[in-house]
Amino acid sequence: MERNDRNERIETVKADTHDAIDEAKQRTMATGERAKRAVAGDQMSVGDRVASHAKELGHEVKANLDESARKTRDTVERER
Repeated sequence: MERNDRNERIETVKADTHDAIDEAKQRTMATGERAKRAVAGDQMSVGDRVASHAKELGHEVKANLDESARKTRDTVERER
């Protein structure tokens, strides 16, 4: 039984690490979209700005999903 617990903890750590990296990547990409708009300013068309905002939002949503998955997994692990 101890071996299964240890293996489950290892899998949890691996999944948490994967989600943390994905979250950081998505947040970085969202920041890149904000920076792109800040640098381009008025040179971006309205359509390009809207698309950039949509991309930023999509990255933030994905990052939040990765964060939620990690937190949920950690909560379940602590409750065992």
